[in-house]
Amino acid sequence: MKKKAFLTVLIILVILTVLSAFVSNSGIANSTQYIMLLSALKFLAVAFYFMELRHANAFWKVLLIGCLTIFISLVLII
Repeated sequence: MKKKAFLTVLIILVILTVLSAFVSNSGIANSTQYIMLLSALKFLAVAFYFMELRHANAFWKVLLIGCLTIFISLVLII
């Protein structure tokens, strides 16, 4: 993996973490949904860049995104 891509993804992860902290401390009505969306983006960034899932078979990519969608949907419903 190139160092530039690694650094870019790392900076994006830090920005998403800071953004989720700001959302949690703000008075936004649907902050839970926004925090879950930001955490899903962070999960996908970690899975595809640091776990090298972008080079995996399409089955594993679809399975990961499907499981993430089901998990977040269940958490938001409950």
